[in-house]
Amino acid sequence: MTLEPKTIGAGDEEEQKEIRSLSRKFWSALVLTIPVLFIAMGHAIPGLHVEAMIPKQISKWIESALATPVVLWAGGFFFTRAWQSIVNRSLNMFTLIAVGVGAAYFYSAVAVIAPGIFPQSFQSNGEVGLYFEAAAVITTLVLFGQLIEAKARSRTGLAIKALLSLAAKTAHRVRDGQEDEIAVEQIQKGDFLRVRPGEKVPIDGVIVEGKSNIDESMVTGESVPVSKAPDENVIGATVNQTGSFLMRAEKIGSETLLSQIVQMVADAQRTRAPIQKLADAVSGYFVPAVVAIAVITFVIWSIVGPAPAMAYALVNADSVLIIACPCALGLATPMSIMVGVGRAAQTGILIKNAEAIETAEKVTHLITDKTGTLTVGKPEVVSRIGTDTTAKRDVLQIAASLESHSEHPLARAIAEAAKKEQIELHHVTGFESITGGGVSGKIDEKSVLIGKEKFLTESKVTISEELKNEARRLQEKAQTTVWLAVDGEAVGILGVADPIKETARQAIRQLHDMHLKVIMCTGDNRRTAEAVARELGIDEFRAEVMPNEKIDIVKKLKSEGAIVAMAGDGINDAPALAAADVGVAMGTGTDVAIESAGITLVKGDLLGIVKAMHVSGAVMRNIRQNLFFAFIYNALGVPIAAGALYPFFGLLLSPMIAGAAMSFSSVSVIANALRLRSIKL
Repeated sequence: MTLEPKTIGAGDEEEQKEIRSLSRKFWSALVLTIPVLFIAMGHAIPGLHVEAMIPKQISKWIESALATPVVLWAGGFFFTRAWQSIVNRSLNMFTLIAVGVGAAYFYSAVAVIAPGIFPQSFQSNGEVGLYFEAAAVITTLVLFGQLIEAKARSRTGLAIKALLSLAAKTAHRVRDGQEDEIAVEQIQKGDFLRVRPGEKVPIDGVIVEGKSNIDESMVTGESVPVSKAPDENVIGATVNQTGSFLMRAEKIGSETLLSQIVQMVADAQRTRAPIQKLADAVSGYFVPAVVAIAVITFVIWSIVGPAPAMAYALVNADSVLIIACPCALGLATPMSIMVGVGRAAQTGILIKNAEAIETAEKVTHLITDKTGTLTVGKPEVVSRIGTDTTAKRDVLQIAASLESHSEHPLARAIAEAAKKEQIELHHVTGFESITGGGVSGKIDEKSVLIGKEKFLTESKVTISEELKNEARRLQEKAQTTVWLAVDGEAVGILGVADPIKETARQAIRQLHDMHLKVIMCTGDNRRTAEAVARELGIDEFRAEVMPNEKIDIVKKLKSEGAIVAMAGDGINDAPALAAADVGVAMGTGTDVAIESAGITLVKGDLLGIVKAMHVSGAVMRNIRQNLFFAFIYNALGVPIAAGALYPFFGLLLSPMIAGAAMSFSSVSVIANALRLRSIKL
């Protein structure tokens, strides 16, 4: 596997060059392998007589000519890497592939060039069996797997690129009364910068003049914009919404929060374990064992075998290597993964790599974000309280009539609720917005106030104890209360909150049934977090958590031996998603979160995590079964190929039969993997 460059953004050209090279080799190998397979296996097609079309004396040279560039050019790096593994004394899958492909190819090449060295008992109609198709097919399949892996590796850099693209490109610097547009890279600590509505905050700093609401969802993941006043911190790359303000730059370059998140994602991605360690570990024992058996077979037959002893020795040793050909082993993992990933995709679960599948079944702890994961991620009117004189529908109608003139996020939620219910709005006169308080106006010559309780109190509005008690009840449920007063009397309350997704409760319950511990980590306040955790029955919650603290929580759990899955949808989740054993991103979230995760839920539905766990378990069981099928044929066939039955029954395993057994093991693996298409999710 190619090493990942440590510098962020580096290595793109090398990665693309590798992908282009693998793609060229794969397609070339595929084009050349198809006719080889047709010539070798065409006789199995009813009514097709390949030998009548192409005489055997010609077809064997055609097979040789077509298979040679496939094995020696397209698959040449298999042999290079296999040799490196031998030199480094670290045998792996490439060692196994090179031995199998090499045995099938070179045996066949000798059979074409010098068929006379083989005894009659290994000839059919005067011809020695060829295995060019086995060598070519294995090479093509492995090239395909390498191409897919290379493309997956190249995608790991997209998360970092998406993060970097969020940063503002320019800023308005104010100096000596003059305002100039400069590149963000030119900003120095202490510079004063003007930020207008709709612009991105260029750098981390402090507001020195003006007020505004800032959408920090791309960093904190929280849906409600945050009000900012002088002496309060602002974060670079967040979006200014309603007001203009002057800020002082405090952090630049690598010191900014966005830069730190970029670095954390890059570091976490580099710590991922290599895929298919199991296959490499097995190869470490299997390869030398097979080679040793083949060598022992050759030596014994050359000493005590019947005449011609060397021919028998060569054929039997080659039979051992051919029956141990890793075609089924090479298919065991990718076939199950391809079918499992396809089945998961049908239910809205996109799996980025095989490692995510392998790890998901072992997960013991699930860390989940709140906004956008457990909740909808958008403020909505969830409660209405009226009085004897004002019905609940009238409360929403009056409030929406005024709030439709406001740009505040909560005002938009109220106006949207009225629009959804097709409520006709009143004509408003004398509309006025009071910063930090609420709005006022007149409807049918009646004075109307909407805003916080404190705003109404300061405006000498009469508020009943009954309404105050209702407001406290809504606040305990983590709802933001918006008060409505008409002609000096409070007549209703609207509760605005980020509602919990309908499927969240069922998902949490099923995760508990799977013996997973669920921990909610959110940047939101403690009261809101506690209310959501209590309502959903979540085991633990952490509130007011910053991005670097989320990744610390993941690392702490992993250090205690836990297998951690992280579910989230915001940029603030990206480092933790990358650092977790399994990252699960909501498809409704940011591209950065999706690119940092191993699993993406397209529908943004937490039940998808439950389904992903089921897919993981089914795929891993299938892989273990496939590995069993792949090895059982070797375990039974290798001793027979070595001639273990010859002293007792006079039986030898022809390389043709060895090839058939090898093919049968591959068919078993494929058939078993295809069963995954019918798993219930």
